[in-house]
Amino acid sequence: MSIRNLDGKAFAEMVLYGARHLSQNANVVDALNVFPVPDGDTGTNMNLSMTSGAKEVEQIDAANIGKVAQSLSRGLLMGARGNSGVILSQLFRGFGKSIEQKSEINAKEFAAAFQAGVDTAYKAVMKPVEGTILTVAKDAAKKAVLTAQTETDIIKVMEAVVNEAEASLERTPELLPVLKEVGVVDSGGKGLLYVYEGFLASLKGEKLSEKAAALPSLDDLVSAEHHKNAQSHMNTEDIEFGYCTEFMVKLDSGKRNFNEDAFRQDLSGFGDSLLVVSDENIAKVHIHAEYPGEVMTYAQKYGSLINMKIENMREQHSAILNQNKQEAAAPAEKAPAEKQPYGVVTVAMGEGIAELFESIGATKVIEGGQTMNPSTEDIVQAIKDANADTVVILPNNSNIVMAANQAADVAGQHVIVIPTKTVPQGMAALLAFNPALGADENQAAMLGAIGEVKSGQITYAVRDTNIDGIDIKKGDFMGILNGKIVETASDQLAAAKKLLAGMIDEDSEIVTVIKGEDAPEEEAEELAAFISETYEDVEVEVHDGKQPLYSYILAVE
Repeated sequence: MSIRNLDGKAFAEMVLYGARHLSQNANVVDALNVFPVPDGDTGTNMNLSMTSGAKEVEQIDAANIGKVAQSLSRGLLMGARGNSGVILSQLFRGFGKSIEQKSEINAKEFAAAFQAGVDTAYKAVMKPVEGTILTVAKDAAKKAVLTAQTETDIIKVMEAVVNEAEASLERTPELLPVLKEVGVVDSGGKGLLYVYEGFLASLKGEKLSEKAAALPSLDDLVSAEHHKNAQSHMNTEDIEFGYCTEFMVKLDSGKRNFNEDAFRQDLSGFGDSLLVVSDENIAKVHIHAEYPGEVMTYAQKYGSLINMKIENMREQHSAILNQNKQEAAAPAEKAPAEKQPYGVVTVAMGEGIAELFESIGATKVIEGGQTMNPSTEDIVQAIKDANADTVVILPNNSNIVMAANQAADVAGQHVIVIPTKTVPQGMAALLAFNPALGADENQAAMLGAIGEVKSGQITYAVRDTNIDGIDIKKGDFMGILNGKIVETASDQLAAAKKLLAGMIDEDSEIVTVIKGEDAPEEEAEELAAFISETYEDVEVEVHDGKQPLYSYILAVE
């Protein structure tokens, strides 16, 4: 069996196979994360990102490979989560761009598309690190191009991609010392290999396993938007636009000329929570509207409607409240009628941390963090909800910075990303923000504030390992300083004390302790007393962050 030309239908099947294979093995990828923390999520992020792309591909029925590839690119772009998910989206963004004008491709064009993806991904990463998913993608693409010089069978090219990706993955510990020290290969590279293996199995007509895993529903990916935070803080009668309306417009060139910006602007008059994503053939719409029929009637001016879904949010809200009668509903906080000069979007993990950010000036808090990285689409929506001329984003996690930058690129308005990698950095940056200053002045002040705070975390190890010369046993508590494991102890409180000893010096003035849901109240009080007694010149603040997995988040300024 050989394949000389690849069309859209065959490529769509490859994408679905790749997504399913990654989904089946996401936990394996998660387990390869270098740090033995309980929230390693590379596999989860790549799975959710690839699923978003695959769902977009499922929505179209096209023999044109350029259209299918663009659909995959769009779905990955908006669903990208974490650094691994963003890099994956960039790989297939470049792949799709290189073949967007093709109805089908040959072996050389197929190989060139992999190389175009690598070129795009490397440009998207500020400081590319070898020994990661980027290296695996680069080596596999190079092998594809070389193979296609003498081979016209696309299956043979894909086999070369898989074989070289596997070989490159095995070499990653030699390029990245921390992988060799811990004894694992790169997790992102492993996730990419699963995608490529799915591609090859599809081309060969082979089954990857006895039972293919079903793709998660997109409803699962965005459920937090509708159910996690807002429902218990509003009354049913306060819902101004009562119908969650989603549909796609199959654009018709014989009807009104389509302009995405004008289309979005016109739809904004029908409701709120509007999201429009389009390419040359399809426009996908999400809106909360009071009269969904009017929305769809307007949209029909541009083409036929497909995949329509309308949900009565008042009925949903009432049902949720009936299940949670012990909580009294509070009036919904309505968005300001007029656009504000500034808005600040920040990411927080834990109800208490979210409230803390709101108390010091955050406009919009996205629930997320180590175990639940928000997607590009989540951040884009938060930028819109901030309703401001200039929006500042505080990711508060190194694994969210790339998604924040990607969201800033596609948001279509002035957005500044302050690359905060921890909650303490985010708090320091937000406290440095001054709405009376200009955007450039605020950016400089917030960036400066990041360097003035030391960030510590206490969590537990999920496996035995040795990293940076520290022996770590499963179940031990680890002290992490500015992203590096520096202490370990069998006792949670002891680990916190040891970590603080390395954080507090003679110039320290304030220590902030953010207690997680796993830290007893009396233990947090004992820790605060220890700080006050041991370091007499520092002021201690204790907040109940209610964050999972991290019993303490510590800030020293």
